[in-house]
Amino acid sequence: MKTKFGNAVAALSMIGILVSASSSVVAAQPIDTPEIRAAAQNAVTRSDHESIAKYYENTAAQMQAKVKEQKELLEQYENKSYLYGRQAQDLQSHTSALIRDYEKSVEASTKVAAQHRQMAAKLNQNHAANTQLPESATGL
Repeated sequence: MKTKFGNAVAALSMIGILVSASSSVVAAQPIDTPEIRAAAQNAVTRSDHESIAKYYENTAAQMQAKVKEQKELLEQYENKSYLYGRQAQDLQSHTSALIRDYEKSVEASTKVAAQHRQMAAKLNQNHAANTQLPESATGL
């Protein structure tokens, strides 16, 4: 009787872990939504590029938080693998894969944000250069 209860508790805890891991998979959906893609294609002004850069920087920060969370979970799986039985290695490899995916997302988001920051800076320089009047136009 006691082992059946222990098995039931272990099964329920495993289901809870798998559900939480599957919600992490759903959260790992592409960060490049049609809306942000359209905004990036139609970006003309400095503020357009800065807002897109801010979006990607926020996304990178969220993904970095997920990396930290998954690393803590992986450490739990490695240190207490005896609690997870046969699924311990599966959970470890799944969590490692999630970490790699999230780290790739962080890198890609950071890169795109930097590109948009650079475009915004160029637009700012071009605007500053165009607003300066040449000396001959001032009448001096």
